[in-house]
Amino acid sequence: MPTETWSGARPPVQEAQFRSDPAYPRMVAGVAWIDPQRTSISLYAGRLEPSVSMPRGPMQVPVTQRPRLLATFNSGFKLSDARGGWADGGVTHAPLIRGVATFVGYADGRVDIESWTGGPDVPAGVTLARQNLPLIVEGGEPNPDLSDGPEWGATLGNAIRVWRSGIGIDAHGDLVYAAANGQTVGSLAEILIHAGAIRAMQLDINSYWVTFNSYAQPGAGNPSPLLPGMTRPASRYLSPDDRDFFAVYLR
Repeated sequence: MPTETWSGARPPVQEAQFRSDPAYPRMVAGVAWIDPQRTSISLYAGRLEPSVSMPRGPMQVPVTQRPRLLATFNSGFKLSDARGGWADGGVTHAPLIRGVATFVGYADGRVDIESWTGGPDVPAGVTLARQNLPLIVEGGEPNPDLSDGPEWGATLGNAIRVWRSGIGIDAHGDLVYAAANGQTVGSLAEILIHAGAIRAMQLDINSYWVTFNSYAQPGAGNPSPLLPGMTRPASRYLSPDDRDFFAVYLR
């Protein structure tokens, strides 16, 4: 279903919910599809992350950009845990690591989720890059090395199934964001594959950090979460936040 009606006849952000595992019927996954041809994606630093010396910027959705705001969503782990780099505005603030899953934004508006093959700095034509662990989906198949161990993030109380989020790219070039409670990294990968992702990466985990909000009215009006069980208020990212995040704007 569309998240709003103010952008025109073809809303570029669509959401759906479904029961992702017959063995756990109480589990409901939320998925959002984002059309990069009709949107632009920005990455913003938070107060504490990325934990490098850099200009912090507004640490929230800039007020001047809110008339075009469609959605916001969480980024990845702290850089100390992500085992990867961070770049924005064509400037690398933390070196990129070859082979790490990377959300890449290009100057021509394209986006991709890929395993990084370049050097430590973003090349010309790349505007943003956010890395987080290895890909969890590649070629439309789950990473064969997925496990429930600490490789995929520390969980509260060492629980196996927790809130997890991820982002992928489908065969049409659309972004696919997914989040759900009670997930292993393997079940998250299956949700993303079910939603059409051919490559995907895990983003942040645990209930306090998993956030996807959409805005039914221009000017960041009437925000609502992708899933009702999301812990943080729908106004998150409309005031300075500790962690880096993504914002989706109507082009």
